Amino acid sequence: MIRIITSLVAVLTITSVQAQTTVRETPKLVIGITIDQLRGDYLELFRNNFTERGFKRLLNEGLVYQNIKFDFPYLDDASAIATIYTGTTPFYHGIVGNKKYFAAKDEETFTFSDPNYLGNYTEDKVSPLALKTSTITDELKLATKGTSDVYSFAPQISQALITAGLRGNAAYWVDDYTGKWATSTYYKNFYWTVDQENRSNNDFSVKAWDMRWTPLLSTGDYKAFPYVENKSPFSHHTGVDKATYQLAKTMPVVNENVSSTALTVLSKAELGKRTSPDFLSMTFYAGNYPNVNTDYSFEIQDVYIRLDREIEKLLDEVEKSVGLKNTLIFVSSTGYFNSNEISYTSEQNIPENKFYINRCEALLNMYLMAIYGRDNKWVNKFHNGQVYLNRELIKQKQISLQEIQDKAAEFISEFTGVQEVYTSYQIQHGQWNPVMEYYKNGYTKETSGDLFVEIQPGYKIVNEPDPTFKEKQVRNNAVICPVIFFGNGIKAERIKRTIKATEIAPTVSYIMRIRSPNAAREEALSELL
Repeated sequence: MIRIITSLVAVLTITSVQAQTTVRETPKLVIGITIDQLRGDYLELFRNNFTERGFKRLLNEGLVYQNIKFDFPYLDDASAIATIYTGTTPFYHGIVGNKKYFAAKDEETFTFSDPNYLGNYTEDKVSPLALKTSTITDELKLATKGTSDVYSFAPQISQALITAGLRGNAAYWVDDYTGKWATSTYYKNFYWTVDQENRSNNDFSVKAWDMRWTPLLSTGDYKAFPYVENKSPFSHHTGVDKATYQLAKTMPVVNENVSSTALTVLSKAELGKRTSPDFLSMTFYAGNYPNVNTDYSFEIQDVYIRLDREIEKLLDEVEKSVGLKNTLIFVSSTGYFNSNEISYTSEQNIPENKFYINRCEALLNMYLMAIYGRDNKWVNKFHNGQVYLNRELIKQKQISLQEIQDKAAEFISEFTGVQEVYTSYQIQHGQWNPVMEYYKNGYTKETSGDLFVEIQPGYKIVNEPDPTFKEKQVRNNAVICPVIFFGNGIKAERIKRTIKATEIAPTVSYIMRIRSPNAAREEALSELL
């Protein structure tokens, strides 16, 4: 009996020791990589032109989830990244997009505009205070009592502010008009190497000015799309005017800028080499070049091929300086893709169906005037797929909001090209169903409209009076967007299922042993528990 008990104790002790040794160490450095419009099918199509230590290494050695799902409408980079970093939807975090419309003021503004804070190396006055919930980086700062360093680098303002959060050391983006690394005085730390780069004669503002973008490889190597084979190589010029840097931010040169500047800060600030873990956020661009009228181009292949080299540099530098076992890297797409639409010619005998939002707005206003009176304008604006009614006038006339919304929805649903119309009353108070949940996730009381208008696929959305309006053809294609966890002892595995975007923040928080952001309801992904 004594021998049996002794043996059991020995077995239990060994099992306990083994269990303890398999517990993942808390990473000393977390690198969050968000790639705007990254497509999983393109990673496979362009794979033959990748090196062994860039995207291939992430795909072969990381934990790869096949696809990510953002369960709300009108997705863009701002709303997507806010969802990734907060672990919740716009209904809670408040970021419905890069721009928001205030019906009370009849005014469209940039979501993060904030006149209380000036800009460094920019005229933009912005802050991250539009975020209504905490982010992963905020929770890290709270957990370590501010001793962790948090830096973010991105091409665009929203991307940088969201990933730095409300408590980050600094958020940097490329200014549209100077090409310099810009930030807001909301953040108190302008790191010296970034300032030094801005003052040099060899920074992005110099490189991108009057620059030509040509293929990295021979055009014979760009074989992913048979429709573009045997075409001449491209050559695009950034120009020398006020649009220079905005155009350059859709070229690979902006990814090179993000990578090189972030890696300099990684080295000089000694991120990942202290007791408290540090966080480095990087946003890259993998969308179409706007001056090409097709999705099947040499240009999009070159974007991925060059980005692959930047990923390789990043992984090599982290492995050398901090160690991949000490670093958690997570890579995510923003879950959408802006197509470069093709205009059909009359010779192709294909009708081009258009939905004119300006005509819809005018006709709806006339219809409501006929019912409720011609003394005022009943429709404020048709913006971002939503109709904003004149709430102040409705209140003055003591008209039931539900009634006028229902009448307006019924009228618009008769328009050619309209698939369905949902009212904000239905979204807030209607019977639950998956469609209502989808729209409610993207709804905010402060900035959402009275009607959500769904346009039929194949229709082009047009706004005739607005020359700056970018026409968009409606497509409901699924865009496969992978999520990758790499380093920190994570075992290579491919998971063929779609995960929720709201599951990423709780998972990263779990690995870092901190609380999830305060509006995150999902649990950590089971494969990483």
